[in-house]
Amino acid sequence: MNNIDVHKIEFDKPADNWNEALPVGNGRLGGMVFGNVHTERIQLNEDSVWYGGFKDRNNPSAFEKLGEIRKLIFEGRIKEAEDLCALALSGLPEEQSHYEPLGNLFIEFDQDNYEFSDYKRELDIKNAVVSVSYKNGDVNYKREVISSYPAGCMAVRLSANKKGMLSFRVNIGRGYAPWENVPFKEQVVRKQNYNKFVDDISFAGEHLQVMNATVGGKDPILLSCAVKTIVKGGSAEDIGNTVVVKNADEALIILSAETSFRVCNDIVKNAAIEDIKRNADKAWEELLKEHTEDYRTLYDRVKLEIEDDKESVRFFNFGRYLLIASSRPGSLPANLQGIWNEDYFPMWGSRFTININTEMNYWPANITNLSECEEPLFDLLERVRENGKVTAKKMYGLNGFVAHHNTDIWGDSAPQDVCISSSYWVLGGAWLSLHIWEHFLFNQDKDFLEKYYPIMRDAAVFIMDFLVEDNGKLVLCPTLSPENTYILPNGEKGVICKGATMDNEIIRELLLACIEAEKVLKNSEDSITDRAVKNLEKIPELKISKNGTIMEWNEDYEEAEPGHRHISQLFALYPAWQINEKTPELFEAAKKTIERRLSFGGGHSGWSRAWIINMYARLGMGNEALENLHTLIEKQTLPNLFDNHPPFQIDGNFGAVAGIAEMLVQSINGEIKTLPALPDKWKKGRVEGLKLRGGKTLRVLEWENGVVTKSLVEQ
Repeated sequence: MNNIDVHKIEFDKPADNWNEALPVGNGRLGGMVFGNVHTERIQLNEDSVWYGGFKDRNNPSAFEKLGEIRKLIFEGRIKEAEDLCALALSGLPEEQSHYEPLGNLFIEFDQDNYEFSDYKRELDIKNAVVSVSYKNGDVNYKREVISSYPAGCMAVRLSANKKGMLSFRVNIGRGYAPWENVPFKEQVVRKQNYNKFVDDISFAGEHLQVMNATVGGKDPILLSCAVKTIVKGGSAEDIGNTVVVKNADEALIILSAETSFRVCNDIVKNAAIEDIKRNADKAWEELLKEHTEDYRTLYDRVKLEIEDDKESVRFFNFGRYLLIASSRPGSLPANLQGIWNEDYFPMWGSRFTININTEMNYWPANITNLSECEEPLFDLLERVRENGKVTAKKMYGLNGFVAHHNTDIWGDSAPQDVCISSSYWVLGGAWLSLHIWEHFLFNQDKDFLEKYYPIMRDAAVFIMDFLVEDNGKLVLCPTLSPENTYILPNGEKGVICKGATMDNEIIRELLLACIEAEKVLKNSEDSITDRAVKNLEKIPELKISKNGTIMEWNEDYEEAEPGHRHISQLFALYPAWQINEKTPELFEAAKKTIERRLSFGGGHSGWSRAWIINMYARLGMGNEALENLHTLIEKQTLPNLFDNHPPFQIDGNFGAVAGIAEMLVQSINGEIKTLPALPDKWKKGRVEGLKLRGGKTLRVLEWENGVVTKSLVEQ
């Protein structure tokens, strides 16, 4: 592992499958580069390519049946309550929109000699460039791929060390992966699966291909992908829907994509073409320069060095690369797969899953100095809030806004799926709203807080309206502990409950944040402080179970799956900080909770392992945090270092980045802790540029043999 370049992911062969391809992205436009010698495939995504338009999925039976469901739960008739939840609380239809691929760019190389040597394929993390190089005969070939934020386009440069040696064909399409991976002249069926889901492909100018497609569903999104091929030397001819290039010295391929999510239906095609025109006169060197300069203004803010653990440093660097590449101002937030997805029916719809996964995507944003990358989350949250007000009224007859455990491109707030263990949970909007307060704590931007505080307030209003009395306390009902199952004393299994521990922790965190935000804003209009204070007095405190762990439900139930991937009852430890050294009994119980989960096989999903890293960091247990970090990297990532749920989910990549940062510095309640969870194996290291709450920056932190040798914090 000491041979690792911390700024590169390298392969000595083409990708055999998608999990070996290398990602590029500019927040909105993503590509997976396979690097095949004979036919390059760049699998494409545009973040707004989703199936169907907005649907009003609010269940009209919810308001009528809510009281009955609560009565059943309070009477202990859990199965009846769960059955009624499935009927009355599920969205209609049950599924939100799902994410889909944009398509594929194929570059088919015309070579008589199929042998090659000296192959190298790499992602240069420091400069955000994927390159492929190899030798064919006596000619050295090279490809370079970028997805540029300032250009709004993807660019591919093809070159060789001898003139006239580039002959190839350019095709775009929207379909499945090719059936076989052989030179195109040996294929009986050419353009295999290229265009299953396309309305038309034609030329809109010299060597300018345009593909248009309707994604599907009611009020569908329309997409347009434009590709311009520019050659030096040789010849280029447009035949059918293919650009045929012969004997060129060099070539530049520029690709853009637009959808009706951002522009009007009738100008989608023209918008993609205009993206090309804005960049077609630029040389590769100019495109590359503006791309790398833009990217490195973000990437270079943080530098990490750890002697003898280049594996962890590279994973940290790669995670920050992925956040920059999948979430930039003007884009959508990173979804379950960031922006990189090849499936037309992806697992879990590749949506925004908001009972931890989307939140985890943004855990590293502030602490690793990428606060701008969090902006798309707030843009989406504004849409969720508006829809969530409607859901709150229609389904529950309440004020404020609600979102459940998933949302989509439209900000859909109604329950997703008919899944007893996850769908009927009303805290998705509340948890997302806490990112507003965290963003403020790190950046101290009062204008930002003033703009977005109404979202926090509306989330809190709904929660306070939804609370019900239970033996002098206030609890949510119905609710659940995502996505776990308890066992009743009679052996019956249940999920739906009242007053789950995670609920109480999120409620406490949100109400306290609202109180503090109103102090900052000095705004008495629409103040909820007095009501929040009164509600906080009745929110149940954390309890310790009979086995010494943090109790997960309102009763000390047995768990059906004690090694469950969710550890929801430890929200109070991380990302919140209600459990800390000042609550020693809860602190010890939190340790036992993690130990128990792991002893029964917990952490088996990549994101769950990443959460455990952060929790061990908060507990000051650096060796355990590092052990789980290495387990994640070595056993729970794919060949291209994408996190493996399984299948690929990007949250584990992002969660691990946050965990590494938390091991090095924590800033909580005005206190800055340097090296709070330093592993014994990290003998010597240095980090620059991590952000701290209070608007401060850790300019430099150096250590050796467990001792800080240099530390500088600046406002």
